[in-house]
Amino acid sequence: MKKIAIVLLIVMALFTLVGCNSAATTASYNTSQAADNFEVNRRLVMFNGITDKYLLVVEGRLSITADAADKQLEVIVKTGPNEYKKHFLGLSDNVSYFVEQLDASPASEYHYRVFFRPQQVVPDVDLQVSPTDIPKNQ
Repeated sequence: MKKIAIVLLIVMALFTLVGCNSAATTASYNTSQAADNFEVNRRLVMFNGITDKYLLVVEGRLSITADAADKQLEVIVKTGPNEYKKHFLGLSDNVSYFVEQLDASPASEYHYRVFFRPQQVVPDVDLQVSPTDIPKNQ
């Protein structure tokens, strides 16, 4: 019986430790999610570390993924309500980048959001009905 109580105490302590996020960690996560959902204006600057020259500047609603295996950034830019462009920017020993968030994001330490993509939740359905199943106009 004592072993069960000790195991339960250890499990409860682990859940308590796992659930302890700082406000900054939560705000950072929420800000990243807002940026990846194209809600935040950002500026991406690629520069040559040897010459200190800017090579490229991209501004707008950007989602940025660093692909370390391919030594590149994958940048998706929202250009319209349902329009996107994807760019691949190569990195090297002397080319680096920084990303600046231009607008404040509405990140709360208490608020969370769940995004359902209808195309992922609702399967592609072929509907077949007989003429007798269709309601008649009144």
